[in-house]
Amino acid sequence: MSASLEIQLIAIVVAVACALPGVFLVLQRMAMMSDAISHAILPGIVVAFFLTGNLGSPWLIVGAAGTGVLTVALVEMLRKTGLLKEDAAIGIVFPALFSLGVVLIARYAGDIHLDVDAVLLGELAFAPFNRMVIGGVDIGPQALVVMSVILALNVALLSLFHKELVLTTFDPALASALGFLPGVVTYGLMGAVSVTAVGAFDAVGSILVVALMVAPPAAAYLWTERLRMMMLLAVVFGMVSGVGGYWMARWLDASIAGSMASVAGIVFIVSFVMAPDQGWLPQIVRKSAQKVAFGRTMLLIHLLHHEGLANASRECSVSHLEDHLRWEHGFASRAVRSAVQMGFVKLRDEVLYLTDEGRKHANRALVDL
Repeated sequence: MSASLEIQLIAIVVAVACALPGVFLVLQRMAMMSDAISHAILPGIVVAFFLTGNLGSPWLIVGAAGTGVLTVALVEMLRKTGLLKEDAAIGIVFPALFSLGVVLIARYAGDIHLDVDAVLLGELAFAPFNRMVIGGVDIGPQALVVMSVILALNVALLSLFHKELVLTTFDPALASALGFLPGVVTYGLMGAVSVTAVGAFDAVGSILVVALMVAPPAAAYLWTERLRMMMLLAVVFGMVSGVGGYWMARWLDASIAGSMASVAGIVFIVSFVMAPDQGWLPQIVRKSAQKVAFGRTMLLIHLLHHEGLANASRECSVSHLEDHLRWEHGFASRAVRSAVQMGFVKLRDEVLYLTDEGRKHANRALVDL
């Protein structure tokens, strides 16, 4: 397998592993918690390294997961005091733990490949050179093997505890009443986030971990309100970010991790603009159409009120509408054009006349009002 293909496989596996727990972080409005965890687990990694003396030790993942859960516990403890809101609690806990990790690295691990840049940015291009060999057999890039195991664990945990996660996410009170212990479920989710974050550190760095945990699920949320479809779209968007970011990096001769984060941002922006229900552009079109429909209905009611009266020719003239209804010229033209196109009115000599269908529509609108 070529190095290019291995890098893309690692990018895909990392993106999918991050997107799955990221869906529940976004739905629980805890997206910033992923940022806090991805940085705050640094002291856990450092302490585990000091104890084992091995950067490849699985105890680093255990230490990171423990620090991630500690981060959530500290944030919750501060929030429950009522003196701080969650964002302020995150803003206190995460810099404190991250800075502790930075100090430990600078003071005791300066000559070891555990520098802050590696943790923050990673280097996906070097991942194929770090091989996992078991019994003399080359299994593949260590990052690919580790993240594949973490992805399998994430899929297994989300499948086993799907009902508990859904209840905790959408109705914590009901989950608590049914004995599902939402706090334990939340800590379990944060543990999975911590393990995923530390597993992806070496390959893509913490910044990309945050981008892949938040951007694809947030983009998917704009396209659908169905959980399974949201998870599927988040996985697809993550894969697009991974592969697209790799080829963008080759084209620009830039950082792969940075390019992946950029593509994830582009996917979110496209979703933000184009998503059919919640996208910015469809909302603009929908509101404009609703405004024209309202104007058309008001026009029909106005014509019905003046139909058959002596002043009907003046009140029902196109030029009089702008003064009488205080409509701008452009909006009045659009309302009249819409009513004519739908067969509700006829225009003769600049005067509007209701058709039978327009009269029925106006009467129905009056009843509804």
